Amino acid sequence: MPSILDGDTAYLLVAVLKTMKITTRSRYGTRMMVELAVNFPKGPIQVGEIAKKENLSVKYLEQLIIPLKRTGLVKSIRGPKGGYLLTRPPTTITIWDIITALEGDKGVTPCVTYPEWCDRSEDCPTRHVWSLMTDTLKRKLSTITLADLAEKQGKKLCP
Repeated sequence: MPSILDGDTAYLLVAVLKTMKITTRSRYGTRMMVELAVNFPKGPIQVGEIAKKENLSVKYLEQLIIPLKRTGLVKSIRGPKGGYLLTRPPTTITIWDIITALEGDKGVTPCVTYPEWCDRSEDCPTRHVWSLMTDTLKRKLSTITLADLAEKQGKKLCP
């Protein structure tokens, strides 16, 4: 089978990647998760403290916590010393885990994951490019952990 990435397709892929945007949900949610990783396993940290450290809105972070809890990446602890903490060590939570928790596992276009949503999915001349992009992103982002990001930022993880 010939390579999918002929010259024209490679050019298209690079052009799309240059203009693709990551949502604030994913960007801010990942920043919040890095703070939770840095605090792990010291104990729970309150959203207000994370918001202050990251210069983000408390209300927005509270909205982001909901899907992170629902997907089992974060749990809440009640009480005066309560807050949020990771359910697993930061070395086991990937950026792909976070993005799919916040955005859903829909790929770069919905037709990649849900071909039945598009009448043209079987005959679409570009669907294979979107599928390739989704697979490439998933493969790469599944190798980067919260521990990696914390370390790259120069933050020490608690023992």
